[in-house]
Amino acid sequence: MLKEFSKLMRQYASPYKGHMTGAVVLNILSAVFNIFSFAVLVPLLQILFKVNDTVYEFIPWGSEGTFKDILINNFYYYVAHFAATHGAANTLMALAGVMIVFTALKTSCYFGSNAIMIPISTGIVKEIRCRIYNKILQLPIGFFTEERKGDIIARISGDVSEVENSIIASLSLLIKDPILIVIYFGFLIYLSPEMMVFTLVFAPAFVWVMGLIGKQLKRSSLEAQALWSDTMSQVDETLGGLRVVKAFNAEKKMRSRFHEITDRMRRKIARVSTRQALAHPVSEFLGTVMLMIVLCVGGAMIIGGKSLMGSGKFIDAPTFIFFLVILYSVIEPIKELSKATYSVRKGLASMERINKILEARNPIQDPEQPQALTAFRESIRFNDVCFSYENGKQVLSHIDLEIPRGRMIAIVGESGAGKSTLVDLIPRFWDVTSGSITLDGKDLRDVAVKDLRALMGNVNQDPILFNDTIFNNIAFGVENATLEQVVAAAKIANAHEFIMEKEEGYQTNIGDRGAKLSGGQRQRLSIARAILKNPPILILDEATASLDTESERMVQDALDRLMSSRTTIAIAHRLSTIKNADEIIVMHEGRIVERGRHEELIALGGYYKKLNDMQSL
Repeated sequence: MLKEFSKLMRQYASPYKGHMTGAVVLNILSAVFNIFSFAVLVPLLQILFKVNDTVYEFIPWGSEGTFKDILINNFYYYVAHFAATHGAANTLMALAGVMIVFTALKTSCYFGSNAIMIPISTGIVKEIRCRIYNKILQLPIGFFTEERKGDIIARISGDVSEVENSIIASLSLLIKDPILIVIYFGFLIYLSPEMMVFTLVFAPAFVWVMGLIGKQLKRSSLEAQALWSDTMSQVDETLGGLRVVKAFNAEKKMRSRFHEITDRMRRKIARVSTRQALAHPVSEFLGTVMLMIVLCVGGAMIIGGKSLMGSGKFIDAPTFIFFLVILYSVIEPIKELSKATYSVRKGLASMERINKILEARNPIQDPEQPQALTAFRESIRFNDVCFSYENGKQVLSHIDLEIPRGRMIAIVGESGAGKSTLVDLIPRFWDVTSGSITLDGKDLRDVAVKDLRALMGNVNQDPILFNDTIFNNIAFGVENATLEQVVAAAKIANAHEFIMEKEEGYQTNIGDRGAKLSGGQRQRLSIARAILKNPPILILDEATASLDTESERMVQDALDRLMSSRTTIAIAHRLSTIKNADEIIVMHEGRIVERGRHEELIALGGYYKKLNDMQSL
């Protein structure tokens, strides 16, 4: 656990070294002032109960003897001298005032140490969330085909919140409590070494019992967070498929599934919380046992008038009470430290899940010295390209294809033929398994991904829009776009008219994924976005497949304007939209089986003619 926690602190707390140092210094001062405030108890008790008739004489500070004996003697001398001069009642009030001052200093330092920790805790949580989000943006699309969206959301929300509530909330305790324990124990050893021998005998047993309780906490917490991810995934699926759920009267089935998952999570969390709740009562019980043992041993020493270890020395009753007060003070940070340790175990379980995203390998990497790529002048070439997913299933086999600049290439075939995978290789959403793809003779793996994708625009079957204004959706990805440029792009995309019918025009919010717009309107906005970007290479993935006839006509008209004077690679579902393509590529089971213009392929009487005949029925 200590190794994992240290790694976490190195990763996220390094910018806050100054804050950490300040917290350590203030906690040390807090402990020291606490000891001094309690030290005043001894003369207070002696004056109040008149248990000490010793006459003290001032001993010069450089005299022979231990510093401890000289310090105690001279402290009592000054107190006795003050009492003789001003009276016992005034001395009592003066000592009480001194204790109040030290307590005020102690609590001020304690507050200061906690205040210093606030920027650390909030900063670390922000940094973790930002790193997860940045990693999500960097990871290839392939990573998210293996992971559930609900699980990703659970990690950036629930897991980070668990880290915040467990580790970060305990950070001040993890700094403060060890300091208090070390200083208090050091002072107790200084005060009475032989009394501390009896105290330290029970410390290993104390630690062993607390460790036994928390042994399974991390694993149980990990299982609980996994169930939380299942819950979020179910909510995400339900929201995405609510229309289907209602259409098939499946509310009862979905409700049953959700209740089952949440009940399993409830039982697991209850087990984790019960184990964690044991920390405080067990530590308090063990602390009380230790305190009573020390009380019995110390009481025997005082009653017998000698040391149990045969040294012939013993402490007086007020000093023994002072010893017990400090010993009781050290029990509280031990209890808090044990609680913090349990919280850290829970937080580390969540951090382990977070690190599965943060430490995920990204196979799409820029070369160390990327070749320059600022324009598209000649052609894109597929050279004996093969591609397989991580599960080993081959999707593309020995693809050889040239896409000259300014041409429109259409790709058709049945579902699962590999059309979308072929197109996804061009912007390097995936990398080829073997062979190569070149753009103007440069291997795509030898140029920067950012430069490559800057040359391309995408229009997908399901338009990807954001919960923002129409203006911001069209201007997405284009820096400093003006309203005039956005309007011009919208007009070309046949979108300006319906936009102006909205009450707020281009400042209309379109809702989550454009839910306030029709399918055709959403698609025209995505086309306007591509027009504004003005890329030399345009990729269309069945852009009109899900539209009604009227919407398809308007979208197709917008696409025709967009495709003019551009290199276009279009995945087509409706063959009527690509009859005028310069070349049609027919795919079957990951291979190119036919290629040519529409009339040529019809004349061949092969796969393409079969697809055409099926759509003509």
